[in-house]
Amino acid sequence: MTRILSALFVFAALVAHAGASDKPDPEQWLSAAEAAYGKVTSYTAIFHKQQRVDGKLLPEETIFLKFRKPFSLYMKWMKEPFEGSELLYEVGRNEDRVTAHRGGVLRFITRNLDPADPGLMSGNLRPVTSTGIGYLLETVAINIRKATKAGDLTFSARGEESVYGRTTQVLEVVIPRERAKDYDGCRFVINQDVESKVLIRIRVYDQDDQLVENYGYENVDLEAPLVDADFDPKNPEYHF
Repeated sequence: MTRILSALFVFAALVAHAGASDKPDPEQWLSAAEAAYGKVTSYTAIFHKQQRVDGKLLPEETIFLKFRKPFSLYMKWMKEPFEGSELLYEVGRNEDRVTAHRGGVLRFITRNLDPADPGLMSGNLRPVTSTGIGYLLETVAINIRKATKAGDLTFSARGEESVYGRTTQVLEVVIPRERAKDYDGCRFVINQDVESKVLIRIRVYDQDDQLVENYGYENVDLEAPLVDADFDPKNPEYHF
């Protein structure tokens, strides 16, 4: 009888531990993720971007990206429909305007535009100033903390998944459908790199569980030695 009771006690403890691991503490997780990103000063990556605009899910864009804190950004589109397009933005440079040109026959026309310019916002849900791994974390943090305060949050761990060749921890944020209008989405699926603790993908779904936003960062190099020339339109490797 003693052995049976001991076995039952161990089993109950294991079940309780498994349940706890499925329900991580959101604030504790956020604090650790923010600390990990806080150590990052610059990085390069292949940025995958897909959005649903005016009800239509647009094709995925594939972009080579350079980023340096506080906010210096270079982007070059690697595939159609915008292959060859380039964009530069750096806080405090060029009157806080974006320097950009299209690919193809329009590659010789460089323009300086406000980040919220209709030409840049066409086919986009968010301005270019919302680009970057830090933005993924900021979006998740704002929604989690708001939902926690309102009592709307369901936050779960969903095991591990390989993304872009990296082992990631999958976390899911769920908001009640009737409250989703107060947030950026109804369901968020987050992939956090297990080794670096940096977020490398986020997918956002609406009340109908339709994909609305999908942002991923492949081949992330957190030790990229970026310098001023990487964000200078006169860089000979660029075509501004």
